[in-house]
Amino acid sequence: MLRRVLIIDDALADRTNLERIVTSAGHTALLADSGASGIERARRDKPDLILMDVNMPEMDGFAATRKLKADDATKNIPVIFVTGKNQKADMAWGQMLGAKGYVTKPYSAEQILAQLNA
Repeated sequence: MLRRVLIIDDALADRTNLERIVTSAGHTALLADSGASGIERARRDKPDLILMDVNMPEMDGFAATRKLKADDATKNIPVIFVTGKNQKADMAWGQMLGAKGYVTKPYSAEQILAQLNA
């Protein structure tokens, strides 16, 4: 099943790497470089899935996910965190916010693809 995947990450290298993984699997990658722009892109483009970084300036991935889950237009879009935050408390918080998955950096293409196919 081909999907439209929104990648929200402030780091160009991570956005580019995730885009390569997503598109090489035949999916369409949509890109945003901040939590706020990611929320706007999700509202406008209605992706099938969101890959969300946590550590971003101004609005982190946790805050962006709270906003997405509180909005009727975006609340049903699955969010998977892709982040360097690898503490159990961060993972638990991500689950409490409604994330469908949590991948820690550094990640492999296989880990990302497994989340896309889950």
